[in-house]
Amino acid sequence: MVSRLTGEKVVGIKQTTKALKAKQGKILYIAKDVDPKIANPILELAKANYLQIEYVETMKDLGKLCSIDVSAATALIL
Repeated sequence: MVSRLTGEKVVGIKQTTKALKAKQGKILYIAKDVDPKIANPILELAKANYLQIEYVETMKDLGKLCSIDVSAATALIL
């Protein structure tokens, strides 16, 4: 697993969903502890766009990978 997500990215449910609907993104990072009601629509969009999907153990861990001080449910490398 990488120690930091570098490069152009969006972080969070709303920004990730917006980018996926615009057919943007290369790699989706999603925390394993995200509520399935939130995660499933994003995963469906990512699969429809044929993106690589990487799972991170917790939202806190994903926040750290994104170099932010709060938890993050999703991150999308653009």
